[in-house]
Amino acid sequence: MIYLDNAATTLMKPPQVAEAMLDALRSCANPGRSGHAAARKAGETVYRTREAAASFFGLEPEQVCFTSNATEGLNIALRSLVQRGDRVVISGLEHNAVTRTLAGLGAEPTVVTAPLFDREGWLSAFEKVLSSQTRAVVCLHVSNVFGCVLPIQEIGALCAEREIPFVVDASQSAGLLPVRPSLWNAAFVAMPGHKGLLGPQGTGLLLCRQTAQPLRFGGTGSHSADQAMPEELPERIEAGTLNVPGIAGLGAGIRFLAQQSQDALQKNESRLLQRAVQGLERLAFPVFTGPGQVGVLSFRVPGMDCEQGAEAFARRGIALRAGLHCAPLAHRTGGTLSEGTIRLSLSSLSRPADVEGFLRAALELRRRQS
Repeated sequence: MIYLDNAATTLMKPPQVAEAMLDALRSCANPGRSGHAAARKAGETVYRTREAAASFFGLEPEQVCFTSNATEGLNIALRSLVQRGDRVVISGLEHNAVTRTLAGLGAEPTVVTAPLFDREGWLSAFEKVLSSQTRAVVCLHVSNVFGCVLPIQEIGALCAEREIPFVVDASQSAGLLPVRPSLWNAAFVAMPGHKGLLGPQGTGLLLCRQTAQPLRFGGTGSHSADQAMPEELPERIEAGTLNVPGIAGLGAGIRFLAQQSQDALQKNESRLLQRAVQGLERLAFPVFTGPGQVGVLSFRVPGMDCEQGAEAFARRGIALRAGLHCAPLAHRTGGTLSEGTIRLSLSSLSRPADVEGFLRAALELRRRQS
């Protein structure tokens, strides 16, 4: 199988990720609950990952909070900032993790739209709608449907000038592009562990530059006599036993990335993406592409709906994803809501051979249609 569905989850991991998880399964108990050797090792394992993430993202360890995925992190961030009736400005590319959470909170989202790959257009559109009535701004860094990169630092500067809290969804960028919450003036940045950070499923990070409200309540191993959750991060939002094997694997993934050149990883992924674009365009497949695109490519197979097209590739050993990708708002903005798209998504471990195999399958599919 050629795996090109990394925007959903990165399947191929560095071997040290599984090794770290297995070691934690065998030797780590419950962190912060006891003083014996297995509990101490668990605590050390968790803190090493917290330190590695803090260093990687330019924060202090206590600003790094563990979640089960990006969706949980976004829920915590939005529930910490937004109440019923609040006006929240969001990009027209947001995932259901944002839009459904805001709907559940009873917020009133204002959707900002612009041409997909027009960074200046996005910035101008945000600037026009921000006002004193804006309670928060939520924006993804990279679209999980089209791979376009939004001007996060500039949008963050607009929010800072107006003292509006800024929440960033870095689900498709963390591990590939520089993620700098302080530089972005972001109150919160949420991300999964199982995508670009090369960790296992069931892990995520919420980077906090302000206090957060707990989504779950329970034991933290500290302040046990109090019935209120601790005020201090990260304990305030880490109730219950942590996923120590998952956190160990996530730490291994982050340390692996820290030893690589992020610029080189990005350039490699960009080269592979452009090769895929050129090959599909040569075969006359409709492709949604533009400047500054990274990692993610939407396309269609002529004469097939997207589900049929993805199934045809799957029969040829190519793993893609079809449909609306949990982001109907992005498809509405891109004009693809009625049909959806097929999505090809790369990782930092993708190889030229993966793209060449995909293009051979595309050529075979095209010839069968002739």
